[in-house]
Amino acid sequence: MISQSRLQATVPPWIDAVTEVVARYSETSATLAADFYDGEREAAGVPGSFTVRLADPPSDGQVDASLRWATKDLWPRDEADATVAQLEPLDVRLDAALAKADGATQKLVADVGRETVRQAVKTDPQAVSYARAAALGACSFCKLMASRGSIYRTAESAGRDANDLFSGDASVVKFHNNCHCTIVPTFKGQRFELSPHAAEWDRIYREYAQGHPGDQLRLFRRALAEHDSNPLPGSI
Repeated sequence: MISQSRLQATVPPWIDAVTEVVARYSETSATLAADFYDGEREAAGVPGSFTVRLADPPSDGQVDASLRWATKDLWPRDEADATVAQLEPLDVRLDAALAKADGATQKLVADVGRETVRQAVKTDPQAVSYARAAALGACSFCKLMASRGSIYRTAESAGRDANDLFSGDASVVKFHNNCHCTIVPTFKGQRFELSPHAAEWDRIYREYAQGHPGDQLRLFRRALAEHDSNPLPGSI
């Protein structure tokens, strides 16, 4: 655990310990995702067999970078160079750092499961595409992606370049820290239907945001705040 009085001595071993936890749970995330994919494939009545390859866990360097980002405001700085967050009392900064670390590690682990399914869709000859399934209280970007249905197969189509708040590269679809969205595969001969809440998000988008290039997400977010039965994070 990080000690407020011994940051230099306790942050590095804490990062090492969290890195081990991420590696352990990443394997579980990938295994569960593979089981989920197999179950969806069987439920769709897909002929033939297919072996899902488990996605690789995040590298130690990737975990290290995420945790150093989460803890960057802990270190003392000259008042003239410090941000507002860095001027908070140390106990407040530590709570914020641990919250950021929780979100970052959740994403690192969940991404391995999501990437396992995405790669399976990409390599399975019987798979067509995948949909994004968003939680009822998801952010506006995630709801917009979910409302589009089962149209995704590449990182670009899934929103890789859509918003700087979402980290990722060509091998990882756009997800943010504390994002609980999942990936649902669609197979040949299978008809995909939006869930009732995703269909409602699609209706809201078409009515209030469609046809406004460059401004769709802002208009969609405003419409969700006014018309969606499930409030956006931070709106209440």
